[in-house]
Amino acid sequence: MMIKDLLTELNGRLSKTVDVLQSDLLTIRTGRASPALVERLQVEHYGTMSPLNQLASISVPEPRLITIRPWDATALSAIERAIHTSELGLTPQNDGKLIRLNIPRLTEERRRELVKVVQRRVEEGKIGLRNIRRDAIEDLREFEKEKLITEDELHKGREQVQELTDDFATKMDELGQRKEQEIMEV
Repeated sequence: MMIKDLLTELNGRLSKTVDVLQSDLLTIRTGRASPALVERLQVEHYGTMSPLNQLASISVPEPRLITIRPWDATALSAIERAIHTSELGLTPQNDGKLIRLNIPRLTEERRRELVKVVQRRVEEGKIGLRNIRRDAIEDLREFEKEKLITEDELHKGREQVQELTDDFATKMDELGQRKEQEIMEV
């Protein structure tokens, strides 16, 4: 029962790690406009950092255009500053009420750079998975030391932990490959 509980907890933690990677990959620019590209962008407004989606409505009226309409007009300059300082490489156009972001076509060189960013983020996610796996194996060792499980159960539990971790690592690889294909699509 103890190992089953540990595996259930491990599954939840690994799932959250994959979810974080998935939402992180949404913020990487492709050739198309998407609200996910900017909605988590941190904007300093009235001395506090807030995600852009809490300060403005974000829409995509055209395939290569994102419009940002702040609910408070005083936030326009802060939003514009946040976009300039981000790693998005976009130039905002402010008309006093609305910010327009034209999404230019990606150059081949920029596509390759973005693929490297995706690969780095996938690898960071896998490091997170390995850390979680290490913690689970440590817990199993503790269970064995405290005579809560046998040595055979320890080995079987390790194998189950490894299988689960491998499954989630495969999911991360698939997410990364899909994002790379999306970026390289012309």
